[in-house]
Amino acid sequence: MNDQQIVLPKNYTAIKEESEKINFNMSSDLQTGSILSTLVTSKPNGKFLELGTGTGLSLAWIVDAMDENSKVISIDTNEAYQVIAKKHFDADDRVIIMCEDGITWIKNNQQEKFDLIFADAWPGKYEAFEETLALVKRGGFYIIDDMLPQPNWPAGHEENVERLISELEAKKGIRLTKMNWSTGLIIVAKIN
Repeated sequence: MNDQQIVLPKNYTAIKEESEKINFNMSSDLQTGSILSTLVTSKPNGKFLELGTGTGLSLAWIVDAMDENSKVISIDTNEAYQVIAKKHFDADDRVIIMCEDGITWIKNNQQEKFDLIFADAWPGKYEAFEETLALVKRGGFYIIDDMLPQPNWPAGHEENVERLISELEAKKGIRLTKMNWSTGLIIVAKIN
């Protein structure tokens, strides 16, 4: 078995090429995309949230796996990066791309419930974590990546990662799997 042989989503190659032209280097890896795709597929008529649009590389995996009745909201504060994502997904009425502060959005939308949240940015992962987890439906997934050391980590970031992992391990009402795979994934399923 070769976990590097992965079928790419429709828009992925074009988005990747455009991302490289603007020196965007914060994309999730292919393994993370593949598992996102698999989990999204498990939620027909699903409602999904991505925190950290970037240029839309992870969004490509999510959208490719959604059925015709599913919806995704993707949020980021960097409009320059989102231009690429919007170019590829604006015509898809299942996709909403928003340029706004993730923490503010999370706190102002606590009535929302999602089948899957991919927290690929500080908001939802290291900030407003409890509020983000509250947005996950019972039986839904909360996914985070980059839990293993990454070359773009700021100095001292290991402490943030260790604190988040400890909080997740102590949390009641969830079941989690820590994966020493890809960039270091944690997949959480909400029990109640």
